[in-house]
Amino acid sequence: MYESVKPYFYGTGRRKKSVARVRLYPGTGSVTINGKNIDDYFGLETLKLIVMQPFEVTEHGGKFDIVATVKGGGLSGQAGAIRHGISRALLTADAETKPLLKKAGFLTRDPRMKERKKYGLKAARRAPQFSKR
Repeated sequence: MYESVKPYFYGTGRRKKSVARVRLYPGTGSVTINGKNIDDYFGLETLKLIVMQPFEVTEHGGKFDIVATVKGGGLSGQAGAIRHGISRALLTADAETKPLLKKAGFLTRDPRMKERKKYGLKAARRAPQFSKR
């Protein structure tokens, strides 16, 4: 579909355990994630909206075809990682979009991660059930 000789803009996005490698090709606005259409990959409309947010903010919608490869984490984390990668790729494509993307918070890596499980507990904070008798 996209040859390696065709020029593109690249961005890496991360969120929780997900890592997304995003390429923006000049085109009509089609979105391909791991070889599937965005509608086939993400079932929820909210996740599709999260992925497309950088284009709404910068008003570059329909100018680029997105080809993303994402690994790790769940669907929500993957959507956030793709958004982060698209934002970084848009920054390389057009440096004038930086204030808009920065103000929206799309260039900042979200540091929130899953808290580790502690010994003596059933989960990170969940204690064993207390029985009085």
